[in-house]
Amino acid sequence: MTPAMRRILLTLLAAAALLPAQQPSQPVAIDLSTALQRARQFGQQYVQAQSAAGLAREDRVQAKAALLPTFDVLNQFIYTQPNGTPSGVFVSNDGPHIYNEQLGLHADVFSFAKRADLKRAQAAEAAAKARVDIAARGLSATVVAGYYTVVAAQRRLANTRQSVAEAQQFLTITDKQEKGGEVARADVVKAQLQFQQRQRDASDAEAALAKASIELGVMLFSDPAQPYEVQDDLRADAPLPLLDDLRGAASSSSPDLRAARHQIQASDATIGIARAGYYPTFAVDYFYGFNANVFGFHGPDDRQNLGSVVVATATIPVWNWGATRSKVRQATLLRDQARFDLAYTQRNLQSAVQALYVEAQTAHTQLDSLANSLALSTESLRLTTLRYQAGEATALEVVDAQSTLVQSRNAQVDGLARYRLALAGLEILSGRL
Repeated sequence: MTPAMRRILLTLLAAAALLPAQQPSQPVAIDLSTALQRARQFGQQYVQAQSAAGLAREDRVQAKAALLPTFDVLNQFIYTQPNGTPSGVFVSNDGPHIYNEQLGLHADVFSFAKRADLKRAQAAEAAAKARVDIAARGLSATVVAGYYTVVAAQRRLANTRQSVAEAQQFLTITDKQEKGGEVARADVVKAQLQFQQRQRDASDAEAALAKASIELGVMLFSDPAQPYEVQDDLRADAPLPLLDDLRGAASSSSPDLRAARHQIQASDATIGIARAGYYPTFAVDYFYGFNANVFGFHGPDDRQNLGSVVVATATIPVWNWGATRSKVRQATLLRDQARFDLAYTQRNLQSAVQALYVEAQTAHTQLDSLANSLALSTESLRLTTLRYQAGEATALEVVDAQSTLVQSRNAQVDGLARYRLALAGLEILSGRL
């Protein structure tokens, strides 16, 4: 390396040393409402439903525009090969050169099909908006499940760390008693095995929390590596609403019912579109400009080329081999299916509310029992440890008491999460979340 290159390298290293070290991103603290708001920015199905609603809105705009008059400007030159006659080779043309410069207006004065199509587009737009709410509720259910999975994983990790400390304490006790000749070596081995098992449990709990955080983070952040912390709101005193109130709120706010009702309206409009094939249509076209053999407002002998023409067209259907009748039958079948879907959706909604309420009620009634079991298990371990130190209990009894306490702690976490998930499901169905 030449001296010049060495000086350049040293300069770059010195500049790099002066640069501030990149600070790791700080964890973002979020609660459930914040998580739901963030998820709507990155939820694929929710964004797709919004796009579908936008497309339906444009369909409605186009259907409405089809009822209004349209304007266009015709600029046309027609060349016909001459053959010695005034018209040329094609007798339908009025000369070898034809110039069309016209402003045209078209209006469908009487069209059942287009009016029914507007009603169908309006109902389809309303149904698409309802499906946006359906997607939002589905996303909320997914986020709530992921959120409380993380909360429960945090609590389990705290429980396992506490169990590790208790196993460490018991190992210390057995070591001291073995050195004093009060217990056999087998007690120390048993305590060591218990301690190692609790360490493995803590490692598994850390992995479970990390995986749950990653799965939830994908739905909340553009960068999956973004660290965050969730608020622990698992509470046993969260009130359970009345079943009748939940049923009424679910029926009045359900986007599934709204979408089903609008689908019936769209089906009725589709029947109208099909029946329009039985009725005549009436349209008016107005043209202003010139259609002449010379390009100009005046022709030979100062004839005026500029003028207007009105065309009124009435189309009366006569016979189409039963195609219209078949379309009406198809549309009627779709309408009957839509009515059945509405009835099924109503039954399904009420059954979902009933099932979630039973789940929440059962989980809520078990919370006191789980808390009592945890208190008894904690007291049992304390008493068994004292009895072991007094030589009245075996190491196996202490280990069994520790395992029972671990199960009681995890059972309480599971019970709280079960109740909160059921309660959140009812809040989603009733439109409160």
